[in-house]
Amino acid sequence: MSAPLLEVDGIEVRYGAVTAIKGVSLKVGAGEIVALIGANGAGKTTTLKAVSGMLRLAAGGVKLAGEPVASLKPHQFVARGMAHAPEGRGIFLNLTGAENRERGAFLRRDKDGIAADLEKHFTLFPRLKERRTQVAGTLSGGEQQMLAVARALMSRPRLLLLDEPSLGLAPIVVESIFSVITTVNKEGVAVLLVEQNAHKALGIAHRGYVLETGKVATEGTGKELLASPAVRVAYLGG
Repeated sequence: MSAPLLEVDGIEVRYGAVTAIKGVSLKVGAGEIVALIGANGAGKTTTLKAVSGMLRLAAGGVKLAGEPVASLKPHQFVARGMAHAPEGRGIFLNLTGAENRERGAFLRRDKDGIAADLEKHFTLFPRLKERRTQVAGTLSGGEQQMLAVARALMSRPRLLLLDEPSLGLAPIVVESIFSVITTVNKEGVAVLLVEQNAHKALGIAHRGYVLETGKVATEGTGKELLASPAVRVAYLGG
């Protein structure tokens, strides 16, 4: 693994008396794609929310580029180089596609760079160019997912957190989304990917972690986890 960009050390998250995340530790190296897989309710989304400051930690810590960030507010993570495209997309449904993407650059002041990135993302997501003036709430599910990823990329993150980017999408759209993830990663953006399509996720991941009932059950390279009999039976349909 390359030098750690993200270090998650023994984090716990509680909902009242229930401990949803129980000492999860993981790392994402600079330029890596790391997949986080597991059954529904295993704690994948909760882990991402804890990493990006959307949930308060009951224990443990999070470091980004060696600096503790667990005490920061969510918007401060963006300034440190982390962007989170949450489950359910989280876009502004009453704004146009163009306005949504511009909101992703709210901390930037480089007008020329912003304009260049807006145009660049039309290459990654051609449909967004066609839909740039359309209100986001009228876009298809796949188009909304593309918009959510594009908006997150507008902050020029070093680390991109993606939560279930293929959920509910047609196979051809899923292929497009995963192609973009690999392209963005090749350009130097590290990715922490929560994905219900474990086979697709591990197929592009450098490394992966398997969560079970709020704990890391096993970890390894993407290839190792794809080849693991236990992982295949539990998450890859045998």
